[in-house]
Amino acid sequence: MAVKIIYSDLFQKFPGLVFGFSTKIGGVSDGLYCMNLSVSVGDDPKNVKRNRKLFFDTLEIKNEEVTLQKQIHSTIINYFEKPGHPETGDAMYTDVKNNFLTISAADCIPIFLFDPVKKIVAAVHSGWKGTSGKILTKTVQELQKKFYIDISELIAFIGPGISVENYEVGEEVAQFFEGDVKTKKSNKYFLDLKKDNFNQLIGSGVRKENIEVSELCTFREKDLLHSFRRDGNSSGRMFGIIGMRS
Repeated sequence: MAVKIIYSDLFQKFPGLVFGFSTKIGGVSDGLYCMNLSVSVGDDPKNVKRNRKLFFDTLEIKNEEVTLQKQIHSTIINYFEKPGHPETGDAMYTDVKNNFLTISAADCIPIFLFDPVKKIVAAVHSGWKGTSGKILTKTVQELQKKFYIDISELIAFIGPGISVENYEVGEEVAQFFEGDVKTKKSNKYFLDLKKDNFNQLIGSGVRKENIEVSELCTFREKDLLHSFRRDGNSSGRMFGIIGMRS
C-alpha cells in the first residue's frame, strides 16, 4: 500500500517549499503501529527505519537532510544551521535550504510556519504544556527578533491534532486555560488546543487568510491517524516535515 501523506493547500503554492504530514497508511509495522515513525514507542527499530525511508523517499528527502530533536513538552526553541539530531526542545527554525525540520505527533498540535520573503521555516510541537506556555507565540517572536520578519507575511499550517470533543482534561490542566478554548460540560473540562494556537497566531499578527487549519482529529480518524489518547502504548507516531529545497 502506498504511503499516504497530508499536504497543505497554502504551502503547495510556493515552489521549492517541501511539506508533508504522515498518516498510518503505507507502513510495514505490525498491529496498530502501521506507519509508525518513532523509535521510542516499542516498535521494531528495523520497521521504523523502513517506514521513515518510505516517508522521506515519497517527499524526495534524504535521511541526512533531516533535523529531528527530542521533544519534551517544553517551550524550548532551537535554531538549526545544519541537519541533525543534537538538541532537546519542541520548536525549531532555520533559514538553511535542504534542512528539513521534523516533528513527531500523535494528538499534540503540530504547527508549521513559512516566511516566503525571508525564506525561513519553523516547526512547532504544542501539547497542553506548550500551548499554555505560548510556545507558538514565542517562536513567532523569535523569528521576528532574529530575522526582522514581517509577521503579516507568515504562512501557517496547523496540522492534525486531537479535537476539543475528544480532549477531556482535569481541573489541574484546565486551570491554565481561559476563554473560548476551554469548555465545561457536566463538571468535565475540554480543551481546544487548535483554537488556542490559532489565536496565538492571530494575536502575533499573522493574517487570518494566511492560516490553514486541518479539520482532522487524531482521536476520531482511527483508520488514518495515530492517537496516544485513543490507543495508549500501542500508538505509533506521525511525522510532519518542512523545509526549502535548493
